[in-house]
Amino acid sequence: MKNAWLAVRSITWAVLLPGFFAFYVPWRFFGLNHFHSSPRDPLHILGAAMFSAGTALLLACIWEFARSGRGTLSPADPPKELVVQGLYRYVRNPMYLSVSLIVIGEYLVTRSLSLLIYWLVWFTITNLFVIFYEEPTLRTQFGESYERYTREVGRWLPSKPKDSGSASF
Repeated sequence: MKNAWLAVRSITWAVLLPGFFAFYVPWRFFGLNHFHSSPRDPLHILGAAMFSAGTALLLACIWEFARSGRGTLSPADPPKELVVQGLYRYVRNPMYLSVSLIVIGEYLVTRSLSLLIYWLVWFTITNLFVIFYEEPTLRTQFGESYERYTREVGRWLPSKPKDSGSASF
């Protein structure tokens, strides 16, 4: 029953947060609902690939939060354990980067300059949120293990893990 409740919470927050920013807003306000795909257009192919990859990576992150962290992506219902497995071994914020891939993919498909500006504003606000809220909160919650994690894994730029074994943060 606990796992079912966690799944319901994870799906709910996924729809409310990245679902809103990466899917609903571009669809409703930035022309995603009016684009016409062209399989011959390399930017459409690249955009569709980025959108698909971003969606798959986002789902993997949500799964990892539930599986390893026993929580959701919402600041109101965060993981109980520091998540350093999966994509989190390579970059500290793969969920936000996944949303970025989705929205940039949508931009490439629609070529909507306003959608690109939306992404720039969203990413700027997200970066400020990470720096001034998420990171201090995680430092308080997880202490030295989070400090070690920040020294080993970059905020935005993915890198190869320093050791080939499991992360020991």
